[in-house]
Amino acid sequence: MPVHIRPVTVDDMPAITAIYAVEVTDLVNTYEYDVPDTAEMTRRMQDICARGFPYLVAERDGQVVGYAYANTYRSRIAYQWTVENSVYVAAAAQGHGVGSALLGALIDACTQRGYRQMVAVIGEPSNTASIALHERFGFTHVGTFVGLGRKHGRWLDTVQMQRPLGPGNTCPPDNEG
Repeated sequence: MPVHIRPVTVDDMPAITAIYAVEVTDLVNTYEYDVPDTAEMTRRMQDICARGFPYLVAERDGQVVGYAYANTYRSRIAYQWTVENSVYVAAAAQGHGVGSALLGALIDACTQRGYRQMVAVIGEPSNTASIALHERFGFTHVGTFVGLGRKHGRWLDTVQMQRPLGPGNTCPPDNEG
């Protein structure tokens, strides 16, 4: 079944909230403890989009099966050309190319917007599927923070991966100033 990638709409937010809820309650791919409701997830999405970052959904047979977005890596001005990615895929759709379709489209959208680096912050080293996905798209492992977070009664290590976008750091950005 083909997957269709498109920009997010407010109508997608109940499905996105449901996908994210599993990540919050059952997994450690996010370090959030409490599941945000649809209104909060909508507020977050609108904030990301209002700041010009891409926010994409994957549809299969008219159903939202995943989503991805880029956001600020860090708030200091010198990081303005770097984004952090987030990719979430519904459990039933994992292993069927949804994450690849989302990440590829997100990389393209960020490159078109002039960003030069993309950082992936992966919940822990045991998330081999996410690590492999990012490696397929040219991300390299740049470090692991040990015991950076705590969730579900245990300390969590966090994998950091990075990928250049466009010319990366080989030349100054057009909008430097």
